[in-house]
Amino acid sequence: MADVKTDRKTNEPADGRVGERANGRGPADGNGKGVGAATDTETREAAHDVEAEQEVTETNEAFDEPTPAPPKKRPLYKRPVFLIVAAVVLVVAAIFGVRYWAYSRTHESTDDAFVDGRVVQISPKVTGYVAKVYVEDNQPVKAGDLIAELDARDFEARLEQAKAALSAGEAQQRQAQSGVELTRANTRAAQQQAQAAVQQARTGVQTARAAAAAEQSRVSQTASAISTAQAAERQASAQVTAAEAEAARANADVERYRALYAKDEVSQQRLDAAIAAAQTANAQVEAARQRVAAAQAQVSEARSAEAAQAENARRVATTIGGAQAGVGEALGRLAQANTAPQQVAVNEAQVSTAGANIAQLRAAVEQAELELSYTKIYAPEDGRITRKSVVTGALVQPGQPLLALVTGDIWVTANFKEDQIGQLKPGQPVEINVDAYPDKVFRGKVQSIQAGTGAAFSLLPPENATGNYVKVVQRVPVKIVFDEPLDPNHMLAPGMSVVPEVRIK
Repeated sequence: MADVKTDRKTNEPADGRVGERANGRGPADGNGKGVGAATDTETREAAHDVEAEQEVTETNEAFDEPTPAPPKKRPLYKRPVFLIVAAVVLVVAAIFGVRYWAYSRTHESTDDAFVDGRVVQISPKVTGYVAKVYVEDNQPVKAGDLIAELDARDFEARLEQAKAALSAGEAQQRQAQSGVELTRANTRAAQQQAQAAVQQARTGVQTARAAAAAEQSRVSQTASAISTAQAAERQASAQVTAAEAEAARANADVERYRALYAKDEVSQQRLDAAIAAAQTANAQVEAARQRVAAAQAQVSEARSAEAAQAENARRVATTIGGAQAGVGEALGRLAQANTAPQQVAVNEAQVSTAGANIAQLRAAVEQAELELSYTKIYAPEDGRITRKSVVTGALVQPGQPLLALVTGDIWVTANFKEDQIGQLKPGQPVEINVDAYPDKVFRGKVQSIQAGTGAAFSLLPPENATGNYVKVVQRVPVKIVFDEPLDPNHMLAPGMSVVPEVRIK
């Protein structure tokens, strides 16, 4: 064993010089004080450590076994593994940071976006009870498919009433048209008759005047008239005798033919002819007797004519005045007949009124036909049935929502922040990520940008003119349409959440 003992922990001599270090006595400076002087507490701690080290050294020497020095641990940031991992993390972060920076410069995206679409609300146009419903919820339909049907009996009855009223109106129109034609014919006849009456009245005046002149000449003819009347009386008496003989023969023929007719030896026509001949002969007898009486009257008249000529002349003068009054009356009738165009115009107005009534009744028929057609509700477009609330037997009103039809016209409404809108333009390509299909990316493009924020068109738009104002970033709706037809295996419905990514550069 070496005489000089060393401390294995500090590799320094374990003699009294250690105590000197521990006590802080080192080389003295010019003033005799130690350069490494320490406080009393530090001195005591150093002495205690030295004693402990000496005991350990003595124990190790007693067993003759060397004590290895414990390894010194490096700080975590100096270890190679940590440095390698940190370098890799920094490189990966730098790569992703650069990629995100480059992506953010060329793309704009938002999670405030939803699938939107055109939803058609199906409502009835007339009031009625639902007779039958032909569709179910979420059922696909084609344009023109029958969806529901209302009870049509009331509407059929109204249609029949409208048709009956139209038939009655058409009959009235025909009657009015016939009245126009009849009025025209009657007025033409009345005009002709009035003109003839005027002419006749004027002729009557002339006749009355001629009669007055003739009456004056009859005064000188009265004597000759008496002789003529007597001769006429004798002739008439002879004619009576001849007529009575002819009548007797004809009556005998009638009796004879009646007997033959009873035996079916002559025809009814021959019997009728004999009867007619007998009646004619009897009439001739009566006429001959009347001529005799007339001739006798003429004789008496001729005899009294001489005293009555003055009276006759006065009466003829009065007749002239009456004839002139008849001319005035006939002229009045002619003037009345000349009002025919006005009467025709009145009747034509009635025809026009009937025609207008016909048009109104035809419109009523068409309206009834339309209302009857409204009892059958058809799908206006292709789509899927949603929100069906109509059931059989329910009373529905015009405008009442029965169900909704989601058409195939689907797009995306993305609400971008107002500081993102500046670089968005119609036609820019868009990648659409739908939350329901994380493994599929849909392609589209920006179609249009709404001229106003969503808040400006809300039910209660904000009023910032009063009170304290807090600026809030607004959002502007952007319409994005799909480039490709929709895939039946990936159904898109209004309201589904999407994340669009617009490539702006």
